[in-house]
Amino acid sequence: MDALALKNSTKILALVGMFIAVFFALPILVGLFDGEAIVPFLVFDLGLFLGSFFVFLLLLKHPLNMRIRDAILSVNLIWLMLGLTGAIPYLLSTHVSFVDGLFEAVSGYTTTGATIYHDIEGLPHHILLLRSLMHWLGGMGIIVLGVGLFSLINPTGSMALFKAEATGNKLEKLSPKIQDTALRIWGVYVMLTLADMVLLWAEGMSLFDAVNHAFSTLSTGGFSTKNDSMAHWEYQPAILWTTTVFMILAGINFLAHLRLFKGDVSGYRSEEVRWYLIAFVVLSVALAWYRIETGNVQPGYVITHSFFSIASILTTTGFASVNYEMWGSSAGVIVFVAMLIGGNAGSTAGGFKVSRYVVLMKNLGLQVRRMLHPKAITALYVDGNRVTYETLGIITAFALLFALSNVVLTFYLYARGYDLLTSLSAAIAMVGNIGPGFARVGVVENYTFFSAVDKVILSGAMILGRLEFFTVIVLFSRTFWKRF
Repeated sequence: MDALALKNSTKILALVGMFIAVFFALPILVGLFDGEAIVPFLVFDLGLFLGSFFVFLLLLKHPLNMRIRDAILSVNLIWLMLGLTGAIPYLLSTHVSFVDGLFEAVSGYTTTGATIYHDIEGLPHHILLLRSLMHWLGGMGIIVLGVGLFSLINPTGSMALFKAEATGNKLEKLSPKIQDTALRIWGVYVMLTLADMVLLWAEGMSLFDAVNHAFSTLSTGGFSTKNDSMAHWEYQPAILWTTTVFMILAGINFLAHLRLFKGDVSGYRSEEVRWYLIAFVVLSVALAWYRIETGNVQPGYVITHSFFSIASILTTTGFASVNYEMWGSSAGVIVFVAMLIGGNAGSTAGGFKVSRYVVLMKNLGLQVRRMLHPKAITALYVDGNRVTYETLGIITAFALLFALSNVVLTFYLYARGYDLLTSLSAAIAMVGNIGPGFARVGVVENYTFFSAVDKVILSGAMILGRLEFFTVIVLFSRTFWKRF
């Protein structure tokens, strides 16, 4: 690493450190209001802010001219910093081990939603809010919000930083300045969060629960304030349907929502959104039909929880309204299929992403046509736009990395002595940022039983999945360091 890269990355880390310290003030204020023991957390937060501010002042005159290499390095270091600094409040306020705090923080920021806590309702309110706030900040991407801030001092480098972290296959600007697009997306994110919050509060949640669950829903995170997650409101369909709708909205490309505010609904007509909604409806109906056919149950209850459960897993949110593992093996298969799909590119959802499936399936059909008609001139189109060989190659490589990562992690966990279903579903849940899996990591279980080494590896898998592999893998390439 050269001096320029070191200074660029250090200045970015200082900015993010100050930003996080300011947001940490919100749970601290809640803790003060509730009379909770927040002094250690407060001292840490002040230290984080002052230390970051001091470093920023030292580099104040250093111009941030971010190269691609600097941006990718900064993104990786930021996620490492988030995990390490995020672990401290859990360590100070709940007396868990540092590794447990690291796992919880990484799970929060990556919006995975896997937890090491048994008694959620026994946690202090400021920790409950901290968990949800980590979701909310990580959901749209701290870097995306940072683009608007960094652009004030670095109008050119912010584009490189945005490209290195933003979810989705490509960056699409809806305004002349990239920071304007980033801030407008966050504006939509805030508006949807507030709308969900108000509706949940009006439908019977306490204000504190509504705030936390709105944060977790729009970020597709899944942390709850209740031990039994959304099953606490099992017989309140209005709350469950509201959450279902907002989970589905959070799983759609936010550029489509942004266009809607300009009177343009074309974003919702994309092939990705259509197949995403089709998958949601088909899997939900299949789960409800299977449950109704195999048990003496109330159709309304089953339909509500089927649509909620599929929305939760499909969007990688991970809320639980019912233990669908008790519905039978076929129900488990349907939910497992939802785990493999994921949300839209450019959404807060994780997973493989529907857009990649659209391209891969169209390419499969294209190759079949070429075999049948070898002299025909054919091309691959999505939404009327031609898919280049470069894009197809990247998506194919991503598919290989996604599958390989899951296989390696499954083998590792299985070799550690965990059963195959636990190992496989935990691997997919970590890499896909989903949260719950099956068996010992099922929807009503947690991840506390894993060893410290396992939790560190699982934390790395969550970050790898959140950054969608390439941003991390290129760091191990000598060509990358020499060329960029």
